[in-house]
Amino acid sequence: MGVKFIAGPCVIESAELLDTVAERLVAIHRSLGAELIFKASFDKANRTSVSSFRGPGLEKGLQLLADVRSKWGLKLLTDIHEAWQAAPVGEVVDVIQIPAFLCRQTDLVVAAARTGRTVNIKKAQFLSGADMKYPYEKALDAGAREIWLTERGNCFGYNNLVVDFRNIPDLLEIAPTVIMDCTHSVQRPGAAGGKTGGDRRFVPAMALAAKAFGANGFFFEVHPDPDRAKSDGPNMLRLDDLEDLIKKLMQ
Repeated sequence: MGVKFIAGPCVIESAELLDTVAERLVAIHRSLGAELIFKASFDKANRTSVSSFRGPGLEKGLQLLADVRSKWGLKLLTDIHEAWQAAPVGEVVDVIQIPAFLCRQTDLVVAAARTGRTVNIKKAQFLSGADMKYPYEKALDAGAREIWLTERGNCFGYNNLVVDFRNIPDLLEIAPTVIMDCTHSVQRPGAAGGKTGGDRRFVPAMALAAKAFGANGFFFEVHPDPDRAKSDGPNMLRLDDLEDLIKKLMQ
């Protein structure tokens, strides 16, 4: 089983941004042979503030993602927040992602599984790796053919996340594919005055540590100019830095 790399902007800001990122992912695939899956969200329903940018919505967002597939030939991943979104999303993407906050929502997990698409379930910030046995079993029971689990850190106190890398081998006892979310794990939730802060300096170290613990997939939110990104900018990796990091992880 090859190492999987998931990368893309946090939220769909524009068709131009999607093309910029997709073009680079295709170039990295050609250069390194890496398996790259394009990620972007059509709606960030869990933003800190009601005034925060959420994205273009389901209909327009799915059309923009379909355009990425048509133009660039990339596999697609996006997240859902409500069970009714699973069916239309499953018509467009290869992987449906369950957000960490929602991984215990049975109807959401079951709806994603019933699409027949791969389901990527992110571990909640309040659960251990071993606890993810139960969301995994829900998806399996609902007929999911392939289920990935994603580590993204745990909350300890306020406005911070800590990664216990022992969760990765625990997750590997449940699922054969375990992804390290290298950018969300450096978040500082709600710590930037009505929005989430973070520190992208630690993204490469998170990735390399996860590799040492056995992770066989890596998730990076990337942007050509993270400081101007409309969501999650402080913890996003610069697009120009992605290829070198993937090269290190493939060595």
